[in-house]
Amino acid sequence: MKAFMDKDFLLETETAGKLFHEYAEVTPILDYHCHINPREIAEDRKFDNITQVWLGGDHYKWRQMRSNGVDEKYITGDATDREKFQKWAETLEKAIGNPLYHWSHLELQRYFGYHGALNGKTAEEVWNLCNEALQKDDMSVRNIIRRSGVTLICTTDDPVDTLEWHEKIAEDDSFEVQVLPAWRPDKAMNAEKSDYADYIGKLSEASGVQIRTFADLIQALQARMEYFAARGCSVSDHALEYVMYEPASDEEIEQIFQKALAGEISRTEELQFKTRFMTEMGKAYHAKNWVMQLHYGAKRDNNQLIYRKLGPDTGVDCINNYAPSAQLADFLNALAEPDTLPKTIIYSLNPNDNAAIGTILGCFQNADTVGKVQQGSAWWFNDHKQGMTEQMVSLANLGLLGNFLGMLTDSRSFLSYTRHEYFRRILCNLIGGWVENGEYPNDEEALGRLIRGISYGNAVRYFGFSLDADAVLRK
Repeated sequence: MKAFMDKDFLLETETAGKLFHEYAEVTPILDYHCHINPREIAEDRKFDNITQVWLGGDHYKWRQMRSNGVDEKYITGDATDREKFQKWAETLEKAIGNPLYHWSHLELQRYFGYHGALNGKTAEEVWNLCNEALQKDDMSVRNIIRRSGVTLICTTDDPVDTLEWHEKIAEDDSFEVQVLPAWRPDKAMNAEKSDYADYIGKLSEASGVQIRTFADLIQALQARMEYFAARGCSVSDHALEYVMYEPASDEEIEQIFQKALAGEISRTEELQFKTRFMTEMGKAYHAKNWVMQLHYGAKRDNNQLIYRKLGPDTGVDCINNYAPSAQLADFLNALAEPDTLPKTIIYSLNPNDNAAIGTILGCFQNADTVGKVQQGSAWWFNDHKQGMTEQMVSLANLGLLGNFLGMLTDSRSFLSYTRHEYFRRILCNLIGGWVENGEYPNDEEALGRLIRGISYGNAVRYFGFSLDADAVLRK
């Protein structure tokens, strides 16, 4: 029997262990998509206790606590941090097979030196151990990032954001890790929302463009893109129900925009508007050599009782089964035909979409950029052992796994960098198994390039960040 989560955790073969320990484990982390708060980096926040780090905004954990019958008081309510931690510890011991069990214990091992099992009985011991460690200088936000081997972080930022905290970080020579904004214009696209007109007013103010027409909207967004680009942004991200393709004429789009400002848009008009919006954004990204990320396949805010009380991103979302691959292909073609398709990463929350995405990728590759259109890493409900393995096997079957951009945290927690370790262990186990089964040669030089490329170097080159993608290969 293997020991609990030891140094060879998830590594089932000798080759897998060698690939992880000699290549993946020592490779830096590039976090090109996350939801952490740049203000906390700028101010180098120190947390008072482990509950603030773990449970403050983690809807993954909130879902499991609700599934364990925990009262909302101990999840998002007014219970003490110690009481909330106890309820989480009691929930975690039942989470066998869930990635949260592995993530939580990797974090306890790597940042707090705790190699036991967290449960209701050990909660007091772990609470005291973690809280004592969190008071030390090496557990401030910046030092957690340094300890994790992170070289660059992309946050998620609205077009009206002033980016003041990014500016403060960039001006501070004492912090060597790059922290860049990423463009997330969902509020400008979601014309069906009741507060859409209010948001357009904020965008007008931020951009200096009086937005009266759809053309004004695009001009205002382009002005804000210039503002973001001047502060290092080269990555966009979109949250979509699905990648729609419902084209409409210029006249129709203008009429729809006016109706949206008046709060009178229909479902068909919403899809037509979003199609044009995304097409215009895609063209703008191509012109600036930005990367376009498309996240789709989520049905959000399903429990309206919780949504009205707590708002979005509180653990009441699910997989949406409807994501027509034909419309995704048509959308990409609408950009590719006039040669305005930007570098694009496609993520679906539905694992059933893996094969469809894999076949679409090959339709839009060219010699301009290696792996121009990518499938993103297994996302959200899929970033567990099975989901990651299935995504990589599908990509290997239908495309080029060697050009894969690897893992991203997509997290609000500064301790979540162990998700990269979790991913890399699964990656090395998968490739190591193929090697030991005679499906790929035991060529250490080639295997080392594959592992380090997928873990780090491919993303550096793809995004064009000012980092040395080959430095890790020269060590």
